[in-house]
Amino acid sequence: MKNLILIRHSKSSWELPVNDIERPLSKRGIQDAHLISSNIQSLLPKSFIVWSSNAKRAKESAIIYSQNLMIPFENVIIKDELYTFDEKKLEQIIKKCENRYDNLILFGHNEAITNFVNKFGSLLIDNVPTSGFVSMQFDIDDWMNLKKGKTIETVFPSHYKNEQHITKQIH
Repeated sequence: MKNLILIRHSKSSWELPVNDIERPLSKRGIQDAHLISSNIQSLLPKSFIVWSSNAKRAKESAIIYSQNLMIPFENVIIKDELYTFDEKKLEQIIKKCENRYDNLILFGHNEAITNFVNKFGSLLIDNVPTSGFVSMQFDIDDWMNLKKGKTIETVFPSHYKNEQHITKQIH
């Protein structure tokens, strides 16, 4: 059994005139990264490897998650090839994961994440939002044999914001 957790980087800022790869997180992105990372501890496997795109917004997201989940950031592997928006390339990268790791957590980008989740998961998701967390499980022993799996859990910022909004309306 192999488990994959895909996390779309948090909302980025468009305020600075920088190249796409250098865009930092926005204030909302920072807040959403804290919101999601402080609500997923129970959904994480006991051991895992963490990969992140080299884009500034993905690395900053990974830093916030690692701090809140007490994962030493030095353990996060930055992979230049994860700076991709193509699910086929994302699939090829995931298939290269060493089989000694049954659990992979990956910080990446959309369209790649949404399209990958819809191709390999069991739940159709229109759009994995920024800070979106999707946990998937595959009945395989070798990452190279990646095939249709099961979507186990999704955690999106709207899940908590809607709850807060509903709570406010009730009171």
